[in-house]
Amino acid sequence: MINVTLLAHTPQPLRVIYTAAKTCYSGAKPETIFQTAVTRQAMEHLIRKVVERGHHSVLEHVNFTFAISGISRACSHQLVRHRVASYSQQSQRYVEPSAEFVIPHTIRKHDKANDIFYKTVEHCMTAYKEMLTLGIPKEDARFVLPNATPTNIVVTMNLRELMHVAGLRLCARAQWEIKFVLALIKREVKKVDKFLGELLVPRCVRLGYCPEEVSCGLRPKKG
Repeated sequence: MINVTLLAHTPQPLRVIYTAAKTCYSGAKPETIFQTAVTRQAMEHLIRKVVERGHHSVLEHVNFTFAISGISRACSHQLVRHRVASYSQQSQRYVEPSAEFVIPHTIRKHDKANDIFYKTVEHCMTAYKEMLTLGIPKEDARFVLPNATPTNIVVTMNLRELMHVAGLRLCARAQWEIKFVLALIKREVKKVDKFLGELLVPRCVRLGYCPEEVSCGLRPKKG
């Protein structure tokens, strides 16, 4: 079962971003800005304004750390391609794989495909275990394991990178598993601060048009 849990985040994230943004336009010291009483509405207004203008660097001062479990290796390979982040992933050199596998719904609902899938992954697991009994080290036996093998990973990203990743992976045309993971990440961020969570949207929503070659129709194509 795929699960995302927020482990930690920058304290007072909205105020931190507000302080960073305000510092750029104020003669006051950052610590003074941070300690000065200000309404939430005023903070949201300034942050919204700088984000709309494309000044996203202020978002980098806020970090979120997530525990992501039960995703497939196919999904984790997509996730780690986002390079402005820190990752600590369960190692197949030291940990034997679970007997469970992540099954795409298109395969699960198709009887023949489901049968092929199970026969294949069971064969892979049998081969893996047989190689271990032959003295083959885990780091080499793992070469027969399928992309459906589940994994666990700890991910830390700043809010700017989260916006970038969400822009790509919440797209209606994104692969279903990583899209689901980003939906769970967005849910966790919204628990901390709804306003910040709402910044995590498909990039067509932020741009006002679809930049992809093929559009889902949520926003018109540019031009």
